[in-house]
Order: sequence, then C-alpha cells, then structure tokens
Amino acid sequence: MEISDSTLGQSASVLFYSFKTTVMEVMDSFSWWPLLVAIIVPIIIFGICITVIEIVGLWFMFVKAGEPGWAAIIPIYNYLIAIKIAGKPWWYLLLFLIPIVNLIFYIIILHGLSKSFGKGGGFTAGLFFLRFIFIPILGFRKSVYVGDKSNFGA
Repeated sequence: MEISDSTLGQSASVLFYSFKTTVMEVMDSFSWWPLLVAIIVPIIIFGICITVIEIVGLWFMFVKAGEPGWAAIIPIYNYLIAIKIAGKPWWYLLLFLIPIVNLIFYIIILHGLSKSFGKGGGFTAGLFFLRFIFIPILGFRKSVYVGDKSNFGA
C-alpha cells in the first residue's frame, strides 16, 4: 500500500488541529491574565525603582564632581560626563559603538570613576556587576572627588 502526499498532508493537518484544540481548551479553562499581571507588574515596578535610585545617585555623584546634576537624566550626555569625571578622553564615547571593545572600555571608565572617588579595583567590580547599588554609594556616601578632568579634551 502506497501513501500519497495528500494522505500525509491530511494526517498532519488533523494532528495540528487536535493539538491546537487541546491548547485552546487549556487556555479557555484557565485565565492567564491574573497570573501574568501578578508576575509582570512587580518586575516593572522594581525596574522603575532601581532606575530612579540609580539616576538620583548619579545626580549626586555628578554634583560632587562639580558637574551639573541634571546631566544624569540625559541619555548619552550622562556617559560623556561620567567619562569626563573618570579622567578619560571624550572619544572613549565613540568606542562604545564597537562590540566587545565597548565592554573593555566600559570597565576602564568604571575603574577611572572608582579612582576619581578614592576607591579601588573591588569597587570597580561592584560598579560593573551591581551598578544600581554602587553608583548611589558614590553619590550619597562621604566619597570625595579627587580626580583630574584635564585629560577630557585630549
């Protein structure tokens, strides 16, 4: 007995139809919206809180370094100011456009920020892995800016 292409097509469509109806029956019998809202909304609220804490910490860090605090809320400009505070040249910002290289120079800039506030390599690792905790530490604690911004124009 030979199986034709039309027979295979029919059996595949029947199989898909039965899977589709089974999934639809499960979806109809259980409302996913309350579960979805209960999971997603706290994640969004947590993300917004972390972002606000980081922006406020960055604002205070900029003020400590003698830069305008409002620069913390302007997307690319805040990186430029952080590069200036770290004592690195402005063109480091352009290196953020190159994959892999951006990660290396991001760590270099974070280390410059750590050194500018009298911190060490461990603080650099903290800035890299837990930025939302260590930026407010620089902004709110008694860290004093001891860096040099003269290299920024180079």
